[in-house]
Amino acid sequence: MNYKETIEYLYNSAPLFQNVGKAAYKEGLANTFALDEHFGHPHRRYKTIHVAGTNGKGSTSHTLAAILQSAGYKVGLYTSPHLVDFRERIRVNGEMVSEQFVVDFVAENRNFFEPLYPSFFELTTAMAFLYFAEMQVDVAVVEVGLGGRLDCTNIIKPELSVITNISFDHVQFLGNTLAQIAGEKAGIIKPDVPVVIGEAVEETRPVFEAKAHEVNTQISFAEDAPEVLDYSFNKEKEIYYLTKSYGELFGELCGACQAKNTNTILTAVNILKESSAFQINIENIRQGFAHVCELTGLMGRWQAIQTSPMTVCDTGHNTGGFQYIAQQLAQQPCQQMRIVMGMVNDKDINGVLAMLPTQAVYYFTQASVKRALPAEEVERLASAHGLQGKCYPTVAKAYQAANHDAGKDDFIYIGGSSYVVADLLTFLQTSSQNQEASS
Repeated sequence: MNYKETIEYLYNSAPLFQNVGKAAYKEGLANTFALDEHFGHPHRRYKTIHVAGTNGKGSTSHTLAAILQSAGYKVGLYTSPHLVDFRERIRVNGEMVSEQFVVDFVAENRNFFEPLYPSFFELTTAMAFLYFAEMQVDVAVVEVGLGGRLDCTNIIKPELSVITNISFDHVQFLGNTLAQIAGEKAGIIKPDVPVVIGEAVEETRPVFEAKAHEVNTQISFAEDAPEVLDYSFNKEKEIYYLTKSYGELFGELCGACQAKNTNTILTAVNILKESSAFQINIENIRQGFAHVCELTGLMGRWQAIQTSPMTVCDTGHNTGGFQYIAQQLAQQPCQQMRIVMGMVNDKDINGVLAMLPTQAVYYFTQASVKRALPAEEVERLASAHGLQGKCYPTVAKAYQAANHDAGKDDFIYIGGSSYVVADLLTFLQTSSQNQEASS
């Protein structure tokens, strides 16, 4: 099989969460342990940092990786989902895993893993851990896929664990209360591994404290001793931070949620610096924050795709993420706001829609995954919240319509789901490649 055929095989042979949702979720770690044994426990050959949380874990993982890269370490980065290319999930110093490695991994091991009937994420995690070992990384930043306790990344013994925050998401797997969800996320807290909690509330803090006490490990709440003293957006479309320990920092990621992420990241960096495992200086930290997208390939976090009209996409997809997105939309100066919106069927769509501006013009759409809520259903639910617009069958057509309608002083936002952003970026990349081919 070539690379394209191999990816199709992975999508079709192993349940893929973005397509089938709950059916792709496998309770327990039996397959993970079997795969790990088969490959010789590759994650034991390098240091790791483990990042969980409802929102912000992608930005946090990428920024920590960027800081470590800037400090001269060879850094593996494992995140999900991907937006354009499967290989985005597995990177070393920002470079995606090679197509050939993916092809060889499947060809050489399918006779072993097929009888296990693993999930797509179980296979991908095994692939990532093996690749990092073969690339001889110094450290891998590993993002939890879903939850924590039973997530297949949870076989690692990291140098540091990070839990960014807790809000309602994936309640069908993790529980119907914040305390229950926190209990699942707290499953990554391990003996003798310090843990940073980015944000906690009355229901979740005791859960984290109890777990840390149970395993006798150090727990730090980033909000208790804030590193970020103040922040603002500057004319260069960066975030300016005034910090307690590192003075002025400039962040490339411009979402309003990034201030809390930065507080979490800097608290984590403080602990990494205290250990003998890493040597990190202030310049490494500055470079990591200022160039995270370039260093790690991060996309889709309040990402500007054009400036006239200003057009931004963001992968925020639940109420916890949209509380910041809605705040940023409300503060966005423009003649007319235009919002391309689609969601998947297992989110609190009414909770998200209730936060959105009624004065915007909406372009309702659906991503090209099976879990996508039909555009007509999004429009029906949105109308109950006073949001008006038209339906479009694809993200590309919705974006093109919004772009056609917009004046240079308008503002276009595309989001509601990671998969909406994925379809947008795929369309833009394909269009760019076609233009280059015809010129």
